[in-house]
Amino acid sequence: MKDQKIKAIFTFEMLGRPAEHLKATLSEFVDKLETIPSLSIENKTIHEPKPIEDEKVKDLFTTFAEVEVSAEGFDALLAVIFNLLPAHVEIIEPHDLTFANDELSNLLSDLTVKLHKYDEVVKRISFEKNLLNKKLIEADIEIKKLGGESILKNTEDTTSETEEKKRESN
Repeated sequence: MKDQKIKAIFTFEMLGRPAEHLKATLSEFVDKLETIPSLSIENKTIHEPKPIEDEKVKDLFTTFAEVEVSAEGFDALLAVIFNLLPAHVEIIEPHDLTFANDELSNLLSDLTVKLHKYDEVVKRISFEKNLLNKKLIEADIEIKKLGGESILKNTEDTTSETEEKKRESN
């Protein structure tokens, strides 16, 4: 597979403001593709930003880029997928791809490592969120004891559960 040339189209999407900054940022982002070894840009189109059509959101724009690339092997395409996270990938040619057993094993191992890293980040953020929620609830209890108003919305059940857990641990 390493000797096989692959042509593909990547679609990258971006959301932000202002529109001028969004287009420039997407262009810089797409230029990162040129730094990937064994990959060359054949064609790229960066579309004009369009406003998000949602009454709740003001001055927020979306745009996308279509980038046709030529890669010296599947690993160059995976580098783009893993590191730049395109919204869509379309392999144009060749029609049939052939992998040696060890090449496919390496690709799947790389994918597994990346997924484990994402899983680790999600678990860490979830733990930190739960810890912060617990501290907010404890602070809310203290504020109420001092005669203040709750700083949290709809915390009746959560506050009583936390107070029960505190009593049980004492």
